[in-house]
Amino acid sequence: MRITLIAVGKAKASPAKDLFELYCNRLRGNRLNWSLELKEVEEKKNLPAAQLKEREGELLLAAAPKGARIVTLDEKGKDLSSPQFSKLLEKWQDSGDQDIAFLIGGADGLSDVVKARSQQSLCFGRLTWPHMLVRGLFAEQVYRASCILSGHPYHRE
Repeated sequence: MRITLIAVGKAKASPAKDLFELYCNRLRGNRLNWSLELKEVEEKKNLPAAQLKEREGELLLAAAPKGARIVTLDEKGKDLSSPQFSKLLEKWQDSGDQDIAFLIGGADGLSDVVKARSQQSLCFGRLTWPHMLVRGLFAEQVYRASCILSGHPYHRE
């Protein structure tokens, strides 16, 4: 299964970017044969907030692989435990989903078009996280899910 994280904004060299890459590297060669790729989108024009949010939504959806399941990461999404997240990924894989695209909006959130197109919305708890840090947290959770499903001892309950 190919997992694509599509996010607004370009990450610069930082500990947050290193964290994402750390868990992507750990995920390579996993027993489930999952891959994780980051696609970054950015609108260069200085637009009013409402227009910018709409434009970012267009860019996010355009970057998603054709036919991918669209999942938004949003503070109002469903809050799952790590085992629940792993079971959700397993369910999607077992149902034949080859591409899953997880979308992170910009500072003003996700456009209504993106929300309408999304088949699922998830959150990382009720706390607000910096968008660049969410990328690393997401990669860690995908790695953790692969470990849970393959019986690797990384995740302990």
